[in-house]
Amino acid sequence: MKKNIVANIVKILILLLAALAQIAVMVLPTLWLEKNSVHFYWISEAIAVIIILYLLKSDINPIYKIPWIIMLLVAPVFGGMVYIVYGRVRFSKAELKRGSECITEFKKAIYSRSNSNNILKELEPEISVQADYLLKYADAPVYTNTTTRYFSLGDDVFPVLLEELKNAKNFIFMEFFIVEEGVMLDGIIEILEQKAKAGLDIRFMYDSFGSILRAPANMVKRLEKKGIKCCEFNSFKSALDSRYNNRDHRKICVIDGSVGFTGGFNLADEYINQKTVYGHWKDTAIMIKGDGVWSLTSMFLALWDSSKKEKDDYQRYVPSEKFTYNDGFISPYTDYPLDDESVGKNVYLNMINRASKYVYIMTPYLVPDTVLLSALENAAKNGIDVRIIMPGIPDKKIVYMLSQSFYPVLLKAGVKIYEYTPGFVHAKVFLSDDELAVVGTINLDYRSLAHHYEDAVWMYKSSAVTEIKKDFVETFAKSNEVPKEGKKESVLRRILMPILRLFAPLF
Repeated sequence: MKKNIVANIVKILILLLAALAQIAVMVLPTLWLEKNSVHFYWISEAIAVIIILYLLKSDINPIYKIPWIIMLLVAPVFGGMVYIVYGRVRFSKAELKRGSECITEFKKAIYSRSNSNNILKELEPEISVQADYLLKYADAPVYTNTTTRYFSLGDDVFPVLLEELKNAKNFIFMEFFIVEEGVMLDGIIEILEQKAKAGLDIRFMYDSFGSILRAPANMVKRLEKKGIKCCEFNSFKSALDSRYNNRDHRKICVIDGSVGFTGGFNLADEYINQKTVYGHWKDTAIMIKGDGVWSLTSMFLALWDSSKKEKDDYQRYVPSEKFTYNDGFISPYTDYPLDDESVGKNVYLNMINRASKYVYIMTPYLVPDTVLLSALENAAKNGIDVRIIMPGIPDKKIVYMLSQSFYPVLLKAGVKIYEYTPGFVHAKVFLSDDELAVVGTINLDYRSLAHHYEDAVWMYKSSAVTEIKKDFVETFAKSNEVPKEGKKESVLRRILMPILRLFAPLF
């Protein structure tokens, strides 16, 4: 434990030194050159103008353009340098080629198995519009022969996850954003080690940035010594690498290709309330069994192969058993930042716009762009019962303040907002009309909707939908409804909120 603490302190110090060095590289030459070279200043102004023109011409979300343009206008030298370094993700030709090959293999795998899109289209033409979008733009088919089980707390999913891991016969794939030593991670690693010794294909992937202050020291080496293949996604190399803005926020576990888990929970003890950090931690998860797990298997292999420079034979991981579940229609899907398609956002928009009775939402962060904000307002104005559950105790105070800045306009439109009294809500759940639901990793903020690798499960008339409705009703009862007139804000908060809103896309 002491070694882990020391190693993490060293990591923090390295990051701080890198950040200070980066600031020095950017600021000191700028200050010196601005005082000593008028020509340099005008060159920097010209570069800033060129970048602004590029931003205006590009098809980037206008909300994302605005803070960059303001920064460039106010501080052209500094803003130009920051944009050049961090504004756009740059990949080498080899990386782009490998990524393209992995996407091709992913698509081949997905379409190698039958789906139920045509069945849904015949039964429910209007609902199938959403499913067809997912198939066309996210390569996410609709499956039948798949059953679902919803968990309203991380506490509840953990023992089931352990039991399913113990039952593994062939392989286990795990991919998480945050990992931290404790009851949860240690219990899982113990089982993975046993299964690796038994000859199973065990793979474990976690996000470098998400786990940088929390992952055990030498995580990759430690797991590989136990026979567990391990990958640290975007392992830290340089403070100048803009790709750290695109983090692997997915939470996926696949067992033998027949059992899959996803949801908001990470592998750290607060997610199962073994540790209290922000009051009672409410998170959710979904377990699926059957044909639909194939999409989760393929998602994992695509990102693993891209990160590890490997090429798997996906067909080795097709389950041999035939499934005969009868539990509605489900579609696991992924959203990633490099395809210029806002899948996560569009699924949410579709649910809001097509609702005829109600839309219930659980999210830890409420930072919608203008399109999502308008959709929520319009739905409420048209008589749809729109309710949003937010944390009662925040984990990030600035983001919480930013989220609250959207309260007045939503409350005015008729949206009902609830704050979970016992603590922090980390769940990402949408529900509408007792028929449609989404459970996954996608928050209502710019990070999830534009920058991160994400995943979720779309469900229609699945048994889990009923359980999700029950969870919402019970959670409303444990939450305080924000009054229509909103909360009284201090003068300082009223000044800060517009500024935070302006730069929200960069958070």
